[in-house]
Amino acid sequence: MFAPSAELVKKYSEETISANDPQDRRIQELIYNYILQNFSPDAKSGRKRRVMMLLFQGEDAVRKTRSVVGNITTERRGGETIRDTYGDLIQDENGQVRYFEPAVLAAPTPEEAESKLRLWAQYSDSDGGVLENVIGYQPNERPQRTLVLIKPENFRFPTGRPGNMIDFFSRTGLFIVAVKVHRMSVVQALEFYGPVREVLRSKLKDMVASKAKGLLEKEFGFKLGPTEEQQLGNVLGPVFGDSQFENIVKFMSGRAPSETAPEDQKKPGTEKCIALVYEGVEAVGKIRDVLGPTDPSKAPPGSIRREFGQTIMVNAAHASDSEENAKREMGIVNVGENTFRQIVEQFYGKVK
Repeated sequence: MFAPSAELVKKYSEETISANDPQDRRIQELIYNYILQNFSPDAKSGRKRRVMMLLFQGEDAVRKTRSVVGNITTERRGGETIRDTYGDLIQDENGQVRYFEPAVLAAPTPEEAESKLRLWAQYSDSDGGVLENVIGYQPNERPQRTLVLIKPENFRFPTGRPGNMIDFFSRTGLFIVAVKVHRMSVVQALEFYGPVREVLRSKLKDMVASKAKGLLEKEFGFKLGPTEEQQLGNVLGPVFGDSQFENIVKFMSGRAPSETAPEDQKKPGTEKCIALVYEGVEAVGKIRDVLGPTDPSKAPPGSIRREFGQTIMVNAAHASDSEENAKREMGIVNVGENTFRQIVEQFYGKVK
């Protein structure tokens, strides 16, 4: 996420006028003016505006992305592109533009993509990260912040699931103030889900005891009483809870702690998730209402976990259950880390 400064906006707008862009010069000038008007800090309050930058990498990425975005035209199309659906260009009877909305901005060529990404990377430390003071509130409103993780099962193959889930969360009316693609290390997963460990060790005792009792009675042909069943739970419950906890860590990081050398446990994991910070009044409760309960089978229709979840662990997304936990969890995944600059420099080389 970016809250671009006036300096960044000016430089970026100037790069939109290009002889290599298939959009005609008039459209380019409309985009130039749109950026100056809508990306610049608010003239009255000085408050910066939010911009989400998405990086796509792959074969022929620039052309494929631009073809999905589409070009702007006065002729309405059938919704084949993003701009067909969300963009707008309305003119009066004299051909004067009354309303203009390009919806998405995307570079037309690999060369311009590099130039623009280098520009934004230069300002990513000062103008990016976890955005502060970008949303206005009434004097009696107390905003909260909460963390959402879109879990690794949503990235096993190319799919629209992550975007669809973000659409679901948008129903809350909350504001995204940070976003980061994150690969959770074993150490981070152990700390992040640490409070769950003791819950699993105690919560699963009765279930483990009942199953163990049934298996032993079937195997040995005699009945066990309530005392013996409780003892089975006391012995096996914590062991099974630890096993389930290890499975959670492996699911989120791609590595089981017991199978990972100590020197590798701090390295980024092999699984990918998206971390988002939402801000607004009653943010924690609103996000959890849209997400639904931990067990997807018990989640109400229309909730994210009902629509996208599979099991208690493979349940689409995580959301903080309190402001305190949100702060703790945001610190663990380091949402404000400038991975944008890292990615740009890994691909193009050092950014000045």
